[in-house]
Amino acid sequence: MKRILYTISLGLAMVACSSGPQTNNSSVDQRVEDLLAKMTLEEKLGQLNQVSAMDNLEDMAAQIRMGRVGSILNGVGAARINVLQRVAVEETRLGIPILMSRDVIHGYKTIAPIPLGQAASFDLDAVQEAARIAAIEATTDGVRWTFSPMIDIARDARWGRIAEGYGEDTYLTTQMGVATIKGYQGDDLSDPTSIAACAKHFCGYGASEGGRDYNSANIPPRQLLDVYLPPFKAAAKAGAATFMTSFNEIDGVPSTANAYILKTQLRDEWHSDAMVVTDWASSAEMLAHGNCSDRADVAAQSINAGVDMEMVAETFIQNLPDLIKDGRVKMSTVDNAVRNVLRLKFRLGLFDNPYVDENKNVAYSPEFIEKTLKLTTESAILLKNDNKTLPFSSKVKTIALVGPMADAAYEQSGTWTFDGEAEHTITPLKALQSLEGVKVLYEPALTHCRDQKAAGIASAVAKAKQADVVVCVVGEEAIMSGEAHSLADINLYGKQKDLIEALSKTGKPLVTVIMAGRPLTIAKQIEESNALLYMFHPGTTGGTALADLLFGKAVPSGKTPVTFPYMVGQLPIYYNHKNTGRPAAGTELLIDQTPVGAGQTSLGCSSYWLDAGYGPLFPFGYGLSYTTFEYSNVKLSATELKVNDTLKVTFDLANTGEYDATEICQLYVRDLVGSVTRPVKELKGFKRVALKAGEKKQVEFELPISELAFTTLDMQNRVEPGDFKLWVAANSDDNSNEASFTVK
Repeated sequence: MKRILYTISLGLAMVACSSGPQTNNSSVDQRVEDLLAKMTLEEKLGQLNQVSAMDNLEDMAAQIRMGRVGSILNGVGAARINVLQRVAVEETRLGIPILMSRDVIHGYKTIAPIPLGQAASFDLDAVQEAARIAAIEATTDGVRWTFSPMIDIARDARWGRIAEGYGEDTYLTTQMGVATIKGYQGDDLSDPTSIAACAKHFCGYGASEGGRDYNSANIPPRQLLDVYLPPFKAAAKAGAATFMTSFNEIDGVPSTANAYILKTQLRDEWHSDAMVVTDWASSAEMLAHGNCSDRADVAAQSINAGVDMEMVAETFIQNLPDLIKDGRVKMSTVDNAVRNVLRLKFRLGLFDNPYVDENKNVAYSPEFIEKTLKLTTESAILLKNDNKTLPFSSKVKTIALVGPMADAAYEQSGTWTFDGEAEHTITPLKALQSLEGVKVLYEPALTHCRDQKAAGIASAVAKAKQADVVVCVVGEEAIMSGEAHSLADINLYGKQKDLIEALSKTGKPLVTVIMAGRPLTIAKQIEESNALLYMFHPGTTGGTALADLLFGKAVPSGKTPVTFPYMVGQLPIYYNHKNTGRPAAGTELLIDQTPVGAGQTSLGCSSYWLDAGYGPLFPFGYGLSYTTFEYSNVKLSATELKVNDTLKVTFDLANTGEYDATEICQLYVRDLVGSVTRPVKELKGFKRVALKAGEKKQVEFELPISELAFTTLDMQNRVEPGDFKLWVAANSDDNSNEASFTVK
């Protein structure tokens, strides 16, 4: 093929066919209908087919000329994409552009913390900005569609994809998901720097049994409506351009054939016209699930359920012609799927500006690095800080920096970093070595996190004895979390535990830093460390953020977006559980305290574990600071309210310590009596509040009473009258500032 590369300047004068307030839906719809009327069946089916990029441009171009490609997955690079797009636009009958897609999950070149880390910041503006940066960088390489955000609720840290979402809480996940969608899509989808978001995985994937990827999810209908669907409903309201079906089944129905979620909820209830795509071959995988007899059945069930585009499986393009002839699929069903695909392409402005400016390079700009560093710093969680070990004083001149994650540029970026480059990543070693007046004694001790050879530990101990303080950076390699990377054991792997234990015996102050893709079971390491910072894989600026935190240039403010268990046997564990008929009181005897020959009912008969007790290692919403905060004077605007009212909650927050800092204030509510049992607490608001040392501010939350609705006994979503408690709190386990109100 003759390679003709087009360089087209990226102007902002686009046809008004975007999402959001600038959308001219009538114009888009008319263009869609005009084009649809000209299309043959083969051309229509080509639009419903997404293929993975081929290395050979000739082969890829041939597929496009044949009209078999509506979207290309993983084709990146402005010049390469322009070649393929030119074939689609200038060498096919109707000139329909290709939609180029890529997994851009937490950054394209400039890598932000993994989404679980972003959630720890509780900073919606910073999360939206991170998504905007990713969109700008990705679009310069021709990517106009990403498969993010993942808004699955994940309550089991064994599941590798917990790294890719925003944790266990429905409210926090909803807010984070909407912020990310806004960042990707901007104010106008037709802006060349905008990228179509994809709300995934629709639905219930995070509830995979045993934390095992791709596994079944057993979710009762009421829990589906109240816990797992709300983030997707909010995504639809926010204008998410696409939705992706999940791999799992719910109650025997794989999501790719689930008309209830794809039609009843997405189309009928939420009125979304988003384009629906399968996950990678999830349609064909229904053969293994056992609800489809052959590939024709796969195609029929998928498109009839509401799927618009099929990712790589190609059962649509192979089987729909015969299925239409046989009457198993209506032509109107196919036409509607094509409408959804074409509408997205028009809204993205691809028909008017299909090519990419090959001379534009914005990756790793100073502005992007600065904004990403802010988010990375806010994402770090201080879990322990005995005797004010942190921040380091000016007396600290020599640091022993040890551990396999201390200079692991690739690993600290975490899962789903296809395009970030390790040479641009600042590791803890690079950051600390750049500081003036600080000597760094570096010893990795272990070659990687799973290293079982202990020979290097002695050298690390020797370095520690020469230093003023020890910083030990351990955790998980990138490959240990993410898709298909579930674990049955979530302890620190390899000899990392032995390394920390040996360092703790040196008598030197030990700061443990954990970079991981999930909460790990670290009770022993907490005990052995004088201070512990947790950084869910922090990305490009992780080392800089850590150095700033260690020396007090920045103060930790992150909070846990997911519950940390004592041991893996507690999973799934989450703060907003039900009370049960026999709730634990916290005074129960543990197994080591139980006398030999004890009576069968002598232990209290409550809901707890004999070996682990009841509570977690760290609750949801937990995180320390270098300063201290005091909550007081909680007041309600009213104690009796109606469903249409908004409750205003005010309180005083004081910084009673020595450092200027930010506190993440949280609002929790409990419905004391319902027609069905209610969670012990539910997050209903959060705010980042910056205070100077000694400063006090009045803080206000607004709680619309309508947000107290849930799926009642008769399966209706409404607020039930009754008594409620609320807490203004530093974390989900903080009960010190309580108030009550009644809904009439």
